[in-house]
Formats: sequence, C-alpha cells, structure tokens
Amino acid sequence: MRTYPIETYLDNLAARTPAPGGGASAGLHLAQAAALLGMVARYSDGEKYAEHARSITAIRETADNLREWALSLSEEDIEAFGGVGAAYGLPRSTAEEKSARKQAIAEALVEAGRVPAKVVAAAEAAVGLAEQLLPIGNRNVVTDVAAAADAARAAATTARVNVEVNLAGISDEVERSELLEAIATVDDIALRADKVTAAVREVIAR
Repeated sequence: MRTYPIETYLDNLAARTPAPGGGASAGLHLAQAAALLGMVARYSDGEKYAEHARSITAIRETADNLREWALSLSEEDIEAFGGVGAAYGLPRSTAEEKSARKQAIAEALVEAGRVPAKVVAAAEAAVGLAEQLLPIGNRNVVTDVAAAADAARAAATTARVNVEVNLAGISDEVERSELLEAIATVDDIALRADKVTAAVREVIAR
C-alpha cells in the first residue's frame, strides 16, 4: 500500500480479487483526510497565526501520525481479509476438521471486524482535528478542511459496513458487543463532518 503507484493500487482494487477492497479503501480515505489536515496546518504558520501556533503544531503532528496509522490499518485490513479467506479454505472432511475450521473462521471474522472498527475511531479523531483547525487555519486553504472532513466521513461510513458484514458470522456476544459499540458513533461522526463542510461552504460564500 505504501509503495504502489496509484494506478497499480486502482488496478488491484478493480480486479476480481478479494483484497484490496472496501476495507482498504476506508483506510485510504482516512489517510487522505489526515494528509489534507497536515497540509492546511502547514499553510497556517508564521506571524499571522502565532496566537494559535501551539494548537496548529499539535494538529499537524497528530494528523501526520494519523496518516501513518491509516496506511497501517489499510494494510491490516488486507491481511485480515486474507485470514478470512484462508479460514474458509480449511479442510472439512472430518468432524475435527469441521470444528477447527469453524473456530478459525470465527476468529478470523472477529479480527476482520476489529480493523475497520479502528478506522472508525481514527476517523472520529480526524473529524475532531478538522473541527479544531477550521476556525484557526489559513482561510486560503479552508476548502481542504472540508475535503478532509468529507474523506474522514467516508472512512467512517465505509468502515462501518465492513464491521457489519463480519458481524453476521460472529456468535461470541462479547466480541459482537464490542464491535457494535465501536460503530455506534458513526452517525455522529458523519453529522460532525457534515457540519464542518457546511461551515466551510458558508465561509467561501461570503
């Protein structure tokens, strides 16, 4: 994911292969959100922004760390999805093999759900950064704050469906509850992101 040319990544995404898919794309939505926030923060330096320098520096550093984490999550999603495929491919000729296969599938689905759940949490952090940066950042790149919020929104909503699709095969109530709790914030994240975009549109309409 880190070294692919964008065209290669898109070719792989379009191919009839299990991964990369929606889960990996959720990570890249998040990475783009973080990158845009980092860019706006870097344009918001100098004497004009001295009053908020500490906050802007913190936003920039957090956004850079978030971008790195997002790429890692995208890669983790590909690996986790591969684990699901491998579990479904296990032999099932005997009762023992069927039992082992069932357990392996259950464990793989939990892991495949955990990765997009982390994306949801990271997307919430990205929207929070956009909310902080909007009133203090450089107005010349304010539309990029909206772009970041929208990308974070896409990351959260895409990650949610990737958690939900794995829930169908998870019977452990504790694991199900944890994953459901992790995605319970998505509607709020989307609403907050929409508010950032609406605020930006008001700014540029003046």
